Amino acid sequence: MEHGAAKAVKEDGRAYGGFIRATKGKLQEYISNDLIQIAWNVELAKDPKRLAVNSKKIRIPIKLEYIETIRDKAIKDYILSNIQRYYYGLSVDKHVFIDDKMILGIECKAYTENAMIKRILVDFHLLKTKVPNLICYLFQLESQLGGDYSSEVKNPKGSAPALTLMSHFPDVDLNIVMLFPPRKKIDEYHFPRELTVEKLEKALMVLVSIFQKQEASNVNRNN
Repeated sequence: MEHGAAKAVKEDGRAYGGFIRATKGKLQEYISNDLIQIAWNVELAKDPKRLAVNSKKIRIPIKLEYIETIRDKAIKDYILSNIQRYYYGLSVDKHVFIDDKMILGIECKAYTENAMIKRILVDFHLLKTKVPNLICYLFQLESQLGGDYSSEVKNPKGSAPALTLMSHFPDVDLNIVMLFPPRKKIDEYHFPRELTVEKLEKALMVLVSIFQKQEASNVNRNN
């Protein structure tokens, strides 16, 4: 059993670690937002008015097929007569719109572990019921997914648990962008870390490529 002083130190450490993670999460949101703006407005020199970024809740309605399975007629009739109330408000950190069309969703994390990946996959799966062609990304400062996500290899193979979860959500096709190199120790919460120009440019080019492909598809549709 821990003595009071030792327990207090450990709890203070947890609180400090939680504060740092929350702060880094907000930092990642700011970085992601700036990268989106730079990719569209600067790198591609497109009209800023065509771009919109928000995190407004999107209504995911109840499935009518589910209502049909309800055996209690009174409950079924009640739901159907109040159908406008049966929805779930859902958002990820960044919803990216071009010409009022949502093309990209980005979840921003200080770090991600597999329990978080499970939630992210579910959120994107639900969003794709409303936006089937949505491109799904996770931008994170660092990773606790295991495998080689944090390594410097050109084409990381991922990790067994994360890929297993992804295999159950093939419609999502989640892409992961890392901004920090791997930690030497998991309990290092010192900040700042090594946020390099090279890493930022790599993330920027990911967004530039997405926007270029979107513009090219618009041209093809209009011809």
